[in-house]
Amino acid sequence: MTDHPHDWFGDGSGRPPPPPAPSTPSSTPEWFDDEAGPLVRLYAMTAGRARPTSEAFDLAAVIHADEAGTEAAPPPSPEHTTIIELCRAAPRSVADLAADSDLPVGVVRVLLDDLLDAGHIRVSRPIAPAQLPDAGLLKEVIDGLRAL
Repeated sequence: MTDHPHDWFGDGSGRPPPPPAPSTPSSTPEWFDDEAGPLVRLYAMTAGRARPTSEAFDLAAVIHADEAGTEAAPPPSPEHTTIIELCRAAPRSVADLAADSDLPVGVVRVLLDDLLDAGHIRVSRPIAPAQLPDAGLLKEVIDGLRAL
């Protein structure tokens, strides 16, 4: 360290540098994302519910938009509307809806529960493996078709 005060700050003035200017508040609140717009917490989308009341929404359940549901009350949120529009384009599984709507599966299940209660959608389940024909029967069918 030197004995000359003007050397302490490196500019020769002997004075400390001015403090940084106070930061001005930004024009956009912190809860705002430039790309996505205002951010909404997931629990706000589901009204605080964590689970659907119905057990019908496993990952492989196929969701169909119910055309009779067009006469029902309009969906309560944009997320509900997005799910209905995706299902109108083509029936989709719960897993596909979660991926296509960019929402967690748990949230999609709760939203689907709302739509089911309002009559906007129908749920069909894939055929259970126990109900599928066994491999031996399928092999016999294939062998029979090859013999033709």
